[in-house]
Amino acid sequence: MIARPEIRAFFDEPTNTVSYLVADPATGQGAIIDPVLDYDHRSGVATTASADAMLAAAKAADISIAWVLETHAHADHLSGAPYIKIKTGAKVGIGERIREVQKIFRPVFNATDLKCDGSEFDHLFKDGERLPLGQLELEVIATPGHTPACVSYKVADSVFVGDTLFMPDYGTARADFPGGSARDLYRSIKRLLSLPPETRVFVCHDYTAPGRDRYAWETTVADERGSNVHVKDGVSEDQFVTVREARDRTLATPQLLMPSIQVNIRAGKLPPADSNGVHYLKIPVRLSA
Repeated sequence: MIARPEIRAFFDEPTNTVSYLVADPATGQGAIIDPVLDYDHRSGVATTASADAMLAAAKAADISIAWVLETHAHADHLSGAPYIKIKTGAKVGIGERIREVQKIFRPVFNATDLKCDGSEFDHLFKDGERLPLGQLELEVIATPGHTPACVSYKVADSVFVGDTLFMPDYGTARADFPGGSARDLYRSIKRLLSLPPETRVFVCHDYTAPGRDRYAWETTVADERGSNVHVKDGVSEDQFVTVREARDRTLATPQLLMPSIQVNIRAGKLPPADSNGVHYLKIPVRLSA
């Protein structure tokens, strides 16, 4: 029987984000996936309550954190990765195409400190790369579409898909951010859905769907293939692209996109402090005719 990882989910309702504590039960070595920094946009104050809860759970279970794994540069919350790295010594990793995302957004924020080589992160994962997590093995699967740099992480019978897929009754991620592609998203999803039907799928967000009054974040490949409202078996690439792009045209810009992106392309670090020692987040302003 194949060993299964221990998985604990932490749901941040203000951003509808699910972070995960994943560990090898045999050795206690673990990773944290997509941690959240608690950020109040009205006051500009950030706190670490969500990250502290994950660290407390890891300590209580005698789990040592070896990695902080980002599925992509999130546009809806700030990452808690630097704080967890400080507290645990863990390495922070993301998909290697983060360099493309940095190049897209560097001029948007005039972020002259960015080298656009991904060096803010400790490790850039290649598609198919494998690394040990205790006695378990973690496999990196490139799943671009939502952003160019999106990756999923497979550990034994479980796969953490970031924003690529949502629960079957909610569908799939948007693909209209700069560098996104509905066609790439479809192909990435099909790659994930080629995994064994019993594979457990853990999503990064849930907003609840009509008729469902509870948040949920765990499903299976079989359930996604059978009933995902956007991409179940039988939906062609062209059909998906038509539906996805039409839906994307109706979606508002995420409230925290501007602060999130400029922080998360820096591996969760704030932009360099100004001459007064204060860190500032930029909001580009354009006057429309």
